[in-house]
Amino acid sequence: MDSRKTKDLIKIYSSSEGVNVIQSPIKKNILSLLKNGGLSGSEIVAATGKSKSTISVHLQDLMNTGIISWDPDTRDRRKKIFYIKSRFIGNISQEKEFEKGMDIYLDRYVVKSNDPFRFFRFMFRTIRVVLLEEGININPILHRAGRKVGEAFYPRLEAKSLEKLIKNLVEFWEENRLGKVEVKSLEPLIIQAYDCFECEDLPKLGRPACAFDSGILEAVFSIYFGKDVKVTETKCYAQGDQYCQFHIDSIV
Repeated sequence: MDSRKTKDLIKIYSSSEGVNVIQSPIKKNILSLLKNGGLSGSEIVAATGKSKSTISVHLQDLMNTGIISWDPDTRDRRKKIFYIKSRFIGNISQEKEFEKGMDIYLDRYVVKSNDPFRFFRFMFRTIRVVLLEEGININPILHRAGRKVGEAFYPRLEAKSLEKLIKNLVEFWEENRLGKVEVKSLEPLIIQAYDCFECEDLPKLGRPACAFDSGILEAVFSIYFGKDVKVTETKCYAQGDQYCQFHIDSIV
């Protein structure tokens, strides 16, 4: 997705106050700055190029909706450090991801399927495709769901060595018909997935789409290594590749 379309995306956050839709470019810019850590008001003013009064109004609005909060600056308690206290749950695009092909998709993969598992597999994809048709991207929700699945199943995958853990993961992937997993490299840790449950038959979106699988891998390897890891999908059927590829990196 090009930078112009990214700027046009409407952001959805979930807070204790409920679900909040953020359309303001300035608020989206502030939240983009805060996603990497807390910042003071003066730092936000400098980064955005907006006036102090404008930023103050938007910060107050974001606090009123429960999306952000603040703590006293440990270096200067007269200052506030603002941070995000809510969950980012998705985007809504003002342009549809695609408009054609739904009838063909349903006929080919759902209506004519004789395999119950295959039916539910494509029903899952169909729901996702319908949301994409409406410009709704639920990748953050799918990623969180994947993490929960990974955490729940980790006791069945647990192993003392990385090689054994990966062997268990490969078997788990195939037993649950998620596709076929292969390890391309151990250092750095790179995993490739074929016949991907999540995305193989999605329309070509031009970007990675395996948020659920990434969440599973992130949870499994975070628990194994005893520290947070980041999973980056570098190849995906949904962007025209012949397989999905995930890089697993430790977060320093």
